[in-house]
Amino acid sequence: MLRSRRISQITVYFFLLIGAAFCLLPLFWLIRSSLMTSIQIFEMPPKWIPAPFQFQNYVEALTSIDFFRFFRNTLTITISCLAGALISSSLGAYSYARLSWPGRNIFFSLLLASMMLPSAVTLIPTFIGWRLVDLINTYFPLIMPVWFGSAFDIFLLRQFYSSIPKDLDEAAYVDGAGPWTIFYRIIIPLSKPALIVIGLFSFMNSWNDFMGPLVYLNEESKFTMALGLQMFQSLHSAQWHLLMAASTFVIMPVIIVFFIGQRYFIEGITLTGMKG
Repeated sequence: MLRSRRISQITVYFFLLIGAAFCLLPLFWLIRSSLMTSIQIFEMPPKWIPAPFQFQNYVEALTSIDFFRFFRNTLTITISCLAGALISSSLGAYSYARLSWPGRNIFFSLLLASMMLPSAVTLIPTFIGWRLVDLINTYFPLIMPVWFGSAFDIFLLRQFYSSIPKDLDEAAYVDGAGPWTIFYRIIIPLSKPALIVIGLFSFMNSWNDFMGPLVYLNEESKFTMALGLQMFQSLHSAQWHLLMAASTFVIMPVIIVFFIGQRYFIEGITLTGMKG
């Protein structure tokens, strides 16, 4: 019995390792190619380890256009969106999960229904609205919508808040606490895993966003990393070693942030589905 269980576990881990290897292969190929010359990248049979390592690819790629300015611009937008997502979504979810008010379920249903509306449908009306208030070519169209809450983030946090026993709220009310006190002294400290999940989603969406900056930003000095990489590709389309180096630089912050918060990410995703 014990032996068969071990064999089954080894088999499962073996196939999981194979699947993980297939998922990591494109990332490994990207990093490996960023440290080679263009000729070495396409040699047959392929070389898996660069010899020698071409670290100057990164220097040449990052100095050919102002990637560090794009990095600062993207970081400004990402941090602003991250703060907006955490504040607005946590407040909205708290209202739907812990407070009783007329029409709460109706408004929550409408909120969920808004998730069915593709972003492409609202793109032109939204652009016209921002143009009417003369905010095109600014960061406001990329930041302000997040401060009004995301339906998905509110739904995710509402699921987590609903799993917290309401006995804690009742005990706090007996001690004279109000809804705000309960929110920031009880709910928020217990919701760190879910908030980290929301933060990771917000960070990755803002950092990787291409369509928003493409539509609303016109000046090169305000470009983000995604637009900078697209511009770099148009200038160096045949220089694959430089393109790989620039791509690695763009995606590396997302990978680092995800690996730092992956434990909380998995925990938060698990806990947010405990109660509907």
